[in-house]
Amino acid sequence: MKDLLIKIVQALVDNPEQVQINEIEGSQTVVLEVKVAKSDMGMVIGKQGKTAHAIRTLLNAASGKTGKRHMLEILE
Repeated sequence: MKDLLIKIVQALVDNPEQVQINEIEGSQTVVLEVKVAKSDMGMVIGKQGKTAHAIRTLLNAASGKTGKRHMLEILE
């Protein structure tokens, strides 16, 4: 799941080398923390949060087979 998120976020930003993703795994949930450059923050969030919502939708659809809930956190 982390690899999928890396591909998506790197395709969106201007500085793909500064994308950092930290995966925190619990018993039933997995939290994926995304850090990007400050100038790229708006590209990941999108207008009115639509891009972030779309990424979360993709993560939920892809996580169906794993049996765990994946949550996306965008860090500054």
